[in-house]
Amino acid sequence: MADTGDIRKGLCIDYNHDIFVITDFQHVKPARGAAFVRTSMKSMTNGKTLENTWSSGHKIDIVRVERRKFQFLYKDESGLNLMDNESFEQLAIPEDMVDSPQFLKEGMEVDILYHAEKDLPLRVELPQYINVLVTYSEPGAKGDTATNVNKPATIETGAVVKVPLFINEGDTIKIETLTGAYVERAK
Repeated sequence: MADTGDIRKGLCIDYNHDIFVITDFQHVKPARGAAFVRTSMKSMTNGKTLENTWSSGHKIDIVRVERRKFQFLYKDESGLNLMDNESFEQLAIPEDMVDSPQFLKEGMEVDILYHAEKDLPLRVELPQYINVLVTYSEPGAKGDTATNVNKPATIETGAVVKVPLFINEGDTIKIETLTGAYVERAK
């Protein structure tokens, strides 16, 4: 057991029979009254966010979470099939455990967050940035690089992302997996 003084970003806690990760917090000491902690939390099981306020000194249950490296193999009717990089055991997990499953490509290394005491997978995290090949894009006109206009492009995973007009079919681009935003041309 810990108290509200131990709250920090990234801390995993047990709250209302679910596991939440603290995404933001603020210790508040008003001029009158007792201090309190305002938090923003995200559920590790269903991804929903929740705002909560605790009085200072309130007891919280900390959950120990382990991060394990896995390699994405393929997708079928049983879900996503991954292989543990250390033991080479295969694991099938449902697709809804991944925030952005449209950016998964075969051979990609991902992190699975495990509940340490129960040895249960909680969430699959993709790398922050990935390099992908543009498989289809409308050709851009020469000289269209000055404006901040985007066009849709299909990448090798089948997802459609917005890219600048100068990106063509066959280019390799870097995208952010959390938002799906174009970052830059890959070198």
